[in-house]
Amino acid sequence: MSLLRHQGVLAALLAAVLFGAGTPFAKVLLGQTSPWLLASLLYLGSGVGLFCLRIMRRSYRVRLSKAEAGWLAGAIVFGGMIGPVLLMWGLSQVPASGASLLLNAEGVFTVLIAWFVFRENFDRRIALGMALIVFGVLVLAWPGEIRFGEVLPMLSILGACLAWAIDNNMTRQVSLADADFIAMMKGLVAGATNLVLALMVGATLPTLSTSVLAGIIGFLSYGLSLTLFVVALRHLGTARTGAYFSIAPFIGAIVAILLLGEAISFQLIIAGVLMGLGVWLHASERHEHEHLHSSLEHEHMHTHDEHHQHTHEVPVPPGTQHSHPHLHEANQHTHHHFPDVHHRHDH
Repeated sequence: MSLLRHQGVLAALLAAVLFGAGTPFAKVLLGQTSPWLLASLLYLGSGVGLFCLRIMRRSYRVRLSKAEAGWLAGAIVFGGMIGPVLLMWGLSQVPASGASLLLNAEGVFTVLIAWFVFRENFDRRIALGMALIVFGVLVLAWPGEIRFGEVLPMLSILGACLAWAIDNNMTRQVSLADADFIAMMKGLVAGATNLVLALMVGATLPTLSTSVLAGIIGFLSYGLSLTLFVVALRHLGTARTGAYFSIAPFIGAIVAILLLGEAISFQLIIAGVLMGLGVWLHASERHEHEHLHSSLEHEHMHTHDEHHQHTHEVPVPPGTQHSHPHLHEANQHTHHHFPDVHHRHDH
C-alpha cells in the first residue's frame, strides 16, 4: 500500500491543508479585531465546535491515566498559555518581516526535540526530507528585507516556537486518547486564556457576525486540524507528523492566491518543489526490521490487528473499533512500521 494512503500520512497532510487554508481566511478578519482577540476566538471556536461534535456523536467518556493527564496539562500550559503570550508580546515589538521567518522555527524545534530528547528514530532519508521541507518554508517566508529589531522580542518569538514544539511532543505522549477530546481541551483552555488576556490589555469584542465567522474558521482550521494532527502523531510519531504538517504555509499561500488574488511568485514555485521532494522522501520511506515488543498494558481505541490479538468474553466483529484496558504480550517480529506508540524501540 502506498504510504500516501496510510491513515497517519493522510491525517497529517489534511491537518496541514486545513490549518494552512485557515490563515488567509483569518487574515481577512484581522482588520475587524485585534490579532490577540482573534486568536482567542479561533481557539474558542475550535473547542466549542468539538464539544458540540462530541455531544452529537455521544462520544464515550475519556479516561486518562495520571501520567497522560500530566502530559496533556503540560501541553495545554506550553501550547495554550505560554506560547501565545510570548508570541503576542514579540509581535508587538518586531516587524512582521522578521517574525515571519522566526515562526518557522516551531517545526525545526519539534523535530529536534522528538529526535534528541524523546529518541524518536530517524535516518538520513528522513533527515534530508525534513531539511528540504524546512528550506521550502524558509524560501516561501523570505521577505527580501529582514528587520529583526531588538534581540529580546526575537527571543520571545523563538520562545513561543519552543513552547509549541514542547506542546507537540507532549501531545504525542497522550495521542492514544480520543483525538477530538485532546483538541477540544486545548481549544477551550487556550481560547479562554487568550480571551481573558486580550481583554485585560484593552481589546474589545468584534461584531457578532465576525465572532461567529472566526469561530467557524477556528473549528475547521484549528479544531479539526488539531484532531487530525493528534491522529497522525498516534500513527507516525512526532517528527514525521511535524514534517508533513510543515507544508501548511505552502497551502496557505495557494489559498491566498485563489482567495485574495495574490500573484504566483518564483518563491512559491521553488518552495513547492522543495517541499514536494521532502514529502516524497518521507512518503517513500520503507522502515522494516526485526524488533521486539515488550509486554505492555494500556487502554485506547483499537481494532484486532497484528498488535491486538486478545480475546473478549463477548466476541467483537472484525474491524470494529472499541476501547478497554488490554495487555500486549511480548512479541518479536518483522514488518514495515513507523515510530508510533507501539514501536518506540531502540535501533
